[in-house]
Amino acid sequence: MMKLKHLIWSLVLALGSAAGCASSPVKIPEILQSQIDPTLTFSDVIQHPGAYQGKILVLGGEVLSARRLAEGTRLEVLQLPLDEYQRPVATRTDSQGRFIAIEKAFLDPAMFPANTQVTLVGEVTETVSAKLDEMDYQFPAVVIRYLYVWKDPAVIQESRSGPWYSIFGGGSTGGRVGGGVGVDIGF
Repeated sequence: MMKLKHLIWSLVLALGSAAGCASSPVKIPEILQSQIDPTLTFSDVIQHPGAYQGKILVLGGEVLSARRLAEGTRLEVLQLPLDEYQRPVATRTDSQGRFIAIEKAFLDPAMFPANTQVTLVGEVTETVSAKLDEMDYQFPAVVIRYLYVWKDPAVIQESRSGPWYSIFGGGSTGGRVGGGVGVDIGF
């Protein structure tokens, strides 16, 4: 009996731990993963855009505008660092600037309402000169190779570290009562 009880608790803890290890919904295709330069940063591209043409990197941010073009769709994105789930952080003051992301296929601009967050894999291309309010701005530009649109920008993913627990219970009019305890370990 003691072995069975030990086995059940071990199974409960293992399943709880596995459920707590969250993974990112961003699933970059394997063929692109090998092409991404993990050392290349947005800061590098801003400082020396010509030096990185043709390089591929992962970027994220908040779409500020979306425009249809004859040859596809142009997104103006406020760059934001990515968290451990590859989701842009919510703090706009962490931004290092803006960039243009070009999708060669048609994307309906209505897919990008205010504050839509995106994570993308892009190939660095030449800078795009455009007006930003009253000034000329040199936007680093990328051609989109993979795009993930986050569904709910208002929900900030909370990362739990260390152990946590939950307790649940229930009853019925038939006199039966049930309950349980959940234990999880987050990393």
